[in-house]
Amino acid sequence: MEKVSEHNNFVYLTVSLVMLLFIGAMIDQFPSHIGQRLVQASTVITLLVGILGFRSSRIWFHTGIGFVLSVLSVFILGIFLDVSGLDYLHILLLIAFFIWATWIAGRQVLFIGPIDGNKIVGAICIYLMLGLIWALSYLLIAEVNPDAFNGLEHAPWDKNFADATYYSFVTLTTLGYGDISPKDPIARFLVYMEAIVGVFYMAILVASLVGIRISTTLSEKE
Repeated sequence: MEKVSEHNNFVYLTVSLVMLLFIGAMIDQFPSHIGQRLVQASTVITLLVGILGFRSSRIWFHTGIGFVLSVLSVFILGIFLDVSGLDYLHILLLIAFFIWATWIAGRQVLFIGPIDGNKIVGAICIYLMLGLIWALSYLLIAEVNPDAFNGLEHAPWDKNFADATYYSFVTLTTLGYGDISPKDPIARFLVYMEAIVGVFYMAILVASLVGIRISTTLSEKE
């Protein structure tokens, strides 16, 4: 595998996120509590490697063994939080982590170096992370009020993770199938804010990055 660098980290990260989302869907199709926890732990460490790992090959989770040990550490922490009844803290920690990761990725895409293909892919990566942030926010609301959403089962948050992720991306892309819908006022607010962010993100930010990249390429040819 090619070493993670500032020229390919977002390509690596986006492919990894898509694969992890697919594996999460497979685990939901064929339920496995341990498998779901491993997917979440792998997602966290993959984000760290993709966003920070290229800065130094000496970072301890950069190696294969370090990656496995990191996943196991996050996996054990997740089990501990759930066994201790700290579900709210677990979700809040994940939300905080994804917000931080999105902020770091956004700085790399918008403010560091010229716009290239990797950074355009990085914009897609940020889009995926936005969907995950809203999915976790929906799960937090559902923990507080189990009746906040129509179509979402009354179950522990990790059991609803795949459904909340599905609903989040359906909302972010403004598909709006209607099989899951918000009832709680705060839930409705988050849903329409996600739809607004999704539309403007693709129409303004991604389109602008692609336009800048095309202009730069044409200038270089001249």
